[in-house]
Amino acid sequence: MIEDTSFIAEKGGIRLDAALLSHYPSSTRAFCRAACAEGAVSVDGRPAIKGQKLRGGERVVVRRLAEASDNRVAPNPAVQVRCLFEDEALLAFDKPPAQPVQPLTYRETGTLMNGVVARWPDVRDVGDQPLMAGALHRIDADTSGLVLVARTPSAFDALRAQFAAQTVKKTYLALVEGAVAVGGTLENDLVHDPTLPFCRMIDVSRARARVRAAPLHAVTHFTPIGRTSCGNEERTLLEVTIYTGVTHQIRAQLAFAGLHIVNDRLYGAFAVEGQEGHCLHALAASFRHPVSGDEMEIRTPYPDWGQVP
Repeated sequence: MIEDTSFIAEKGGIRLDAALLSHYPSSTRAFCRAACAEGAVSVDGRPAIKGQKLRGGERVVVRRLAEASDNRVAPNPAVQVRCLFEDEALLAFDKPPAQPVQPLTYRETGTLMNGVVARWPDVRDVGDQPLMAGALHRIDADTSGLVLVARTPSAFDALRAQFAAQTVKKTYLALVEGAVAVGGTLENDLVHDPTLPFCRMIDVSRARARVRAAPLHAVTHFTPIGRTSCGNEERTLLEVTIYTGVTHQIRAQLAFAGLHIVNDRLYGAFAVEGQEGHCLHALAASFRHPVSGDEMEIRTPYPDWGQVP
């Protein structure tokens, strides 16, 4: 963290955030912009203005500026975690809904990984993404269930190789609107919808605008395992299996097939009054242990909405 320092702007015509990054290359453009927005930077005694350009010769005072090395998961023992499995190489957790897996910046402290690094500090430096802190995969914040975390670099590499080779079998539960009599297999080439400012996946064949990103092939298998109702609305509990791991894969592909996950309004489901989040749960994963090589499966308990008669 860079604190209580200053410099004289040597050149004019450049943006303040660019000048900050030039003088403090251990920071990032995003952190320089954030410091200006938060009032941690002043120019000739005046608060920085968004997008401000320097004339040259000004004194820039920096009260506080984060560096790239600061962008790591901060331990937060107040975040409760439910550990399902622990050994010298691997941890497994049952994440509740409405909780992100990992923070987006070091300032965020309410995620699963903030709680994990508080209790298992050895994972903080594992992996190739500091804000993942050894977490091997993500699930959406509103999706509950299994998250795997490597405790050592070698375990991380071994397990990530299995994810990349698509040999990790991931099983989910999804409660969908309507009555579903038979299972099936869904295949789509998914991309982010280029017409929206937020993340929603579409089939590339249905894109309404030119798609620049390469599509990602996703395959989802589903089987009905129970049926329930809410008022006059029937619902079906599906067991869903995937080996690929495309963003929003299950949510998007089921919606494309007319099988909307209950309360998943982003993908067209009806809103459920009083319910937060959607009914999707990461139930289990099957893979080889990163040290012993033994086949293993880790399972989570069924969520409350998964208890059908």
